Amino acid sequence: MSSQTTPKVQIMKGATPNLSAATYQIHDESHTMGNALRWMLLKNPHVEFCGYSVPHPSEPNIQVRIQMYDEHSSLEALLKALGDLDDLCVAVGEKYNESLKAGEFERWVEKS
Repeated sequence: MSSQTTPKVQIMKGATPNLSAATYQIHDESHTMGNALRWMLLKNPHVEFCGYSVPHPSEPNIQVRIQMYDEHSSLEALLKALGDLDDLCVAVGEKYNESLKAGEFERWVEKS
């Protein structure tokens, strides 16, 4: 019996040969990743269009459509956006931990 795993990201049928327009299915993700990834992709000036959808609410997959200007690669844009999003999360986590250590936050005491 062979154990076959599904790749995290798949290129859906219908992509242009140079990948200037493609839809990617990303497994085990939801609106949280879809919206953040769409936001990061739209910061790229070479991205003409980007949108995402959750094809079925009971399946943890999203589909991200990316269309590029001037025949740029949507795959390169996706990989850059994922890296930039990862860098952003690391930076936010570091700042959060720094502020916790420094005690730079308001403390609220709940009254009974």
